[in-house]
Amino acid sequence: MPQYIPEPFRIKMVEPIHLIDKAARQRALKEAGYNVFGLRSEDVYIDLMTDSGTGAMSQEQWAAMMTGDEAYAGSRSFFRLKAAMDDIFGFKHFVPTHQGRAAENILCAVLLKPGQSVPSNMHFDTTEGNIRARGGIPSNLVAQIAYDPQAETDFKGNMDLEALEAWINQTGVENIPFGMITITNNAGGGQPVSMANLKAVSKLYRKYKIPFFIDACRYAENAYFIKLREPGYADKTPLEIAQEMFSLADGATMSAKKDGMVNMGGFLALNDAALFERVKAELILREGFPTYGGLSGRDLDALATGLYEALREDYLAYRLSQSEYLCGRLREAGVPIVEPAGAHAIYLNAAELLPHLSREELPGQALSISLYLEGGIRAVELGTVAFGLLEDGKWTFPALELVRMALPRRTYTQSHLDYVADVLAGIKDKAAQIKGVKMIHAPELLRHFTAQFELA
Repeated sequence: MPQYIPEPFRIKMVEPIHLIDKAARQRALKEAGYNVFGLRSEDVYIDLMTDSGTGAMSQEQWAAMMTGDEAYAGSRSFFRLKAAMDDIFGFKHFVPTHQGRAAENILCAVLLKPGQSVPSNMHFDTTEGNIRARGGIPSNLVAQIAYDPQAETDFKGNMDLEALEAWINQTGVENIPFGMITITNNAGGGQPVSMANLKAVSKLYRKYKIPFFIDACRYAENAYFIKLREPGYADKTPLEIAQEMFSLADGATMSAKKDGMVNMGGFLALNDAALFERVKAELILREGFPTYGGLSGRDLDALATGLYEALREDYLAYRLSQSEYLCGRLREAGVPIVEPAGAHAIYLNAAELLPHLSREELPGQALSISLYLEGGIRAVELGTVAFGLLEDGKWTFPALELVRMALPRRTYTQSHLDYVADVLAGIKDKAAQIKGVKMIHAPELLRHFTAQFELA
């Protein structure tokens, strides 16, 4: 069993949680249209839906918020954030946004034309949604090993370099406004990308003069995986590794609600001065003035502090050990998961856990419903509902049928994780009794947020 190392912090403030009874959970699910996004948070006992903005901030972050400068333009808080951005990411320009999807929207607005294609290892939901909303085509070119949940390799999020170059030549450079890579690879199990792969991807994009943007949501976790697993980086700090990673790119988008350690915020960073002028114009229309960009001054100050806290080695060691501990408990119980353990989440292989359900019966959604019904646990489906294509009543299924249990930062303890493991062990024992579900309503894009379902 992996070791659960002591938290590198003490608890200073608590928030009560309550497990409502099973009959109440059944009513709550029905009222939510069997979509756990529709549940009230007070009806959720252990909330593992996302690690985005759900973590606990530090005393230093709360103290920084008290010094927030709420000036409309030229806020001191902006310049404190700028100093952190310059140090960690090193891009010449950046704008704050209210969260990552706003940065993605602006990037697509200024660069993407209908019919153009954007490559990545694996686009996550809002990135894919923003590309499709502009008439673009997202293309996933992750190494094929990522589609084998049981395969263990150090950097399962790596781009398939041969596939990328072949795709560029087939698509045509004129049809590729920019290229991306996601670190860590959220849609594929929270798996990291190696520095060697980042360098090779950067070299390819630059060979074809394609602007290279990193989706940097979990940059600190990816940097720590490089430190632990890649030769030549053991003696480097996560900050030094992060600086090297971003030196390879032309820009980055980030939901700072992840490795920015804040409850709200994001940014779009880039080097191109002419493009930055277009970005600022779009930002002012959609988000706000370039020195606040949809955030309050106190948010900017909390982020300036949080970006560094995410790079602390004691925190990162704890973060990875927490994930590995829960994975170990689930392995012991025979619950199928994506291997190896990532950092921010545990990914359940719903197709393997519920083999009696066809993909049309949406096993990932059925498992997320069962998790809540049996234990008051909220997790998110990342399978057919999130990433499948539905045309004329027929599904095109994604390669993976997963349920993600994301761990909010500095929030849950070992006993909470033991509870989750026990609930899942119970679900496994009666998995054959779990029924499929049918989607009865969904929007065209990002359907998993608001789709409605009924039990089969």
